[in-house]
Amino acid sequence: KRAASGHVYLTLKDENACIDGVMWKGSAGRIDFAAEDGIEVIATGRLTTFPGQSRYQIVIDDVKPAGVGALMALLEERRKTLAAEGLFDAARKRPLPFMPRVIGVVTSPSGAVIRDILHRLSDRFPRRVTLWPVPVQGDGAAAKIAAAIAGFNAMPEGRRPDLLIVARGGGSLEDLWAFNEEVVVRAAAASDIPLISAVGHETDTTLIDHAADLRAPTPTAAAELGIERPAV
Repeated sequence: KRAASGHVYLTLKDENACIDGVMWKGSAGRIDFAAEDGIEVIATGRLTTFPGQSRYQIVIDDVKPAGVGALMALLEERRKTLAAEGLFDAARKRPLPFMPRVIGVVTSPSGAVIRDILHRLSDRFPRRVTLWPVPVQGDGAAAKIAAAIAGFNAMPEGRRPDLLIVARGGGSLEDLWAFNEEVVVRAAAASDIPLISAVGHETDTTLIDHAADLRAPTPTAAAELGIERPAV
């Protein structure tokens, strides 16, 4: 129940027990999915007592849908909302620069992705690469990815890349979730620098793919497309 005050009152239950929960207005305002009876969630908060009725309750700071089914439903709902705003329109897509002088890469500094990109560029046509290191999954990853895209765009002329690649390796839906977050999608759509998304394996699709100027099936393919695609 969402009260007129903006607070949300609910009950968490499993097959054996239940406990009351409350989300204060500030936390409740950050819920980005349709909460409804019966949905499976992961709630994070702190256990407190409610002296008036001598019982425990959870003050919830954050709640997210749990399970692939719930995530898929949230993903489709978010896709429709952002598409309705025109963020995925083909008319927004820009051609990639031919033989960019500098390529900015947003990805983890460790792991195979950045090495694969650098190796392929070295093999095909060496370019200057500027890495903006970010975590590519977990709490806070989406905000840092979005900040990296905005940070590259804020660089002065002469230092700013001519092309951006946002990349990570494959993983589960949960692993790739940062690239489905609204803050990342909006940052990609707002980028003045042409942007290639290269998230996951060829069969993986995330919302940043729709907002990017071009989707690459793999990070290695992104490096190839970045230097081989002629301007149109």
